[in-house]
Amino acid sequence: MLRTLALPLVALLLTGLAHAADKPQRIVSTTPSVTGILLAINAPVIATAAAAPSRLTDAKGFFRQWAEVADQRAVQVLYPNLQFDLEAVIGWAPDLLVVSATGADSVLQHQAELEAQGINSAVVNYSNHSWQEMAVELGKVTGLEQQAQAAIQRFDAYTLKVASGLTPPPGTVSVVGYNIAGSYSVGLPASPQARLLSALGFTVAGLPDALKDQVRRSSDVGFISRENLSRVIAGDSVFLLGGSDADVQAFLADPVLANLPAVRNKQVYPLGVSSFRIDYYSGKQMIDTVARSFP
Repeated sequence: MLRTLALPLVALLLTGLAHAADKPQRIVSTTPSVTGILLAINAPVIATAAAAPSRLTDAKGFFRQWAEVADQRAVQVLYPNLQFDLEAVIGWAPDLLVVSATGADSVLQHQAELEAQGINSAVVNYSNHSWQEMAVELGKVTGLEQQAQAAIQRFDAYTLKVASGLTPPPGTVSVVGYNIAGSYSVGLPASPQARLLSALGFTVAGLPDALKDQVRRSSDVGFISRENLSRVIAGDSVFLLGGSDADVQAFLADPVLANLPAVRNKQVYPLGVSSFRIDYYSGKQMIDTVARSFP
C-alpha cells in the first residue's frame, strides 16, 4: 500500500516495508537538474539519468558543473537522452529514486509503474524553489540534514569571500536571456541568478513598470520578443543568462540593441553557460565567471 509523506518541496512515496526514517544507501536520480544538489549534500548517488549531449554537458550527458564530481564518485548513466527506461531503474535496485514533478526530465507519468515495482520515490518540485531549499528538504528525506546545511554554509562563505573582492559597476544591472532556444527574456529580481548577483553586491533592475503588462512572465523571468527586448532592459549593465563570451559578442553586434546604454558602453558580461539553472556547482561557476569580469 502506498504511503505518502508530504513535505513542502518533496513528496516521499514509500512502498513495501520502507520507512521515512530509513537512510537510503543506493540513490538513483531520474532528474539531472537535481543530481547536482544530491552530490553537493554527499548523497549516495549511484546512477543518474543523462541529458542529450550539448554544450551544457559532457559526452555522457552529465551537466558540466557536476560531471567531474560524479565521475570521481563513480556515478553511472541510468539511461541516456532523458529517455525513461524502467528496466534500467529496476536493474540498479535503488532504495530511493529521485523524480522531478516538472521539467523536461520529469518521469512523473511513470510513477504508477514505479510503484508497481515497489520502488520508493522522492518526487521533487524544483520549478519555484532555490537549490538551498531543495537541499534542505532532500537532506530530510535522505537523513543528510547536516550535510545539506554544510553545503549551504560553504556556498554562502564562498559568495561572501568573492563579493569582498568585487567592485560592481555603478548603477543597476539586468539579467537577460538572449536567444536561448530562440527566446528572449529579462530575469526578475527574485530569480536565482538575480539573487546571487545581489549577494555579490550588484543592484538588479526589474522590469519597467510601464511595460510589465506587455511581458509574458514566469516565476523567474519575463519573456519578450527580440524586437522589444531593449525596451525592457532597465539596467545600466547587462549579464547574459547562460551566456558565454561568444554570446556577449553576438549581443553587442545585434543591431536591434545598438542604442542600449549597456551596448554603447560595452557593459555586457556573461554569467556562464551553466548559469541557466543554479545549483551548488553552477552557482559557484557563475560566481567565478562574474569575478573574472570584475578583477
